[in-house]
Amino acid sequence: MSHAEDNEGTRRDFLYYATAGAGAVTAGAAVWPLVNQMNPSADVKALSSILVDISGVEVGTQISVMFLGKPVFIRRRTQAEIDEARAVALADLIDPASENPNKPGTDASDENRTMDEAGEWLVMMGVCTHLGCVPLGDGAGEFNGWFCPCHGSHYDTAGRIRKGPAPQNLHVPVAEFVDETTIKLG
Repeated sequence: MSHAEDNEGTRRDFLYYATAGAGAVTAGAAVWPLVNQMNPSADVKALSSILVDISGVEVGTQISVMFLGKPVFIRRRTQAEIDEARAVALADLIDPASENPNKPGTDASDENRTMDEAGEWLVMMGVCTHLGCVPLGDGAGEFNGWFCPCHGSHYDTAGRIRKGPAPQNLHVPVAEFVDETTIKLG
């Protein structure tokens, strides 16, 4: 093999890689707008978190707000509701997980499901974990919490499944106190 043939192979390899590289960049530039248009729009991003004024929620009552197209229950519990929830043994629960992304990997004790240490504020997605129905609240069901009349799931005063076909506790959304009277969801 001569020296000239060796150089020809090197030039051919260079042209091959340069053409392939230019083709890849061109294909990426053509595909990027198609991929980028699948990202959430500004109005959807704006709805990914909301502020909720809880100053008017009296002890023993709850409000429901819509967040990401689903109801969220915000309950200000009485001391009796807190005591009832904290008296439940973890072995009595169907779902042993807190289902709380604010306290990941924790058990379903009442303290791990509430917003504050005292346990007064409970924030949960108002969607039954069986088939997505909206449970009735304000002391409904056999455990004085929430009851899904569609299929008979009973939740206690901490939103934990206690009886019925639902496999998990009512989920807790990402939430935090912004100040004493405002909760941020998302």
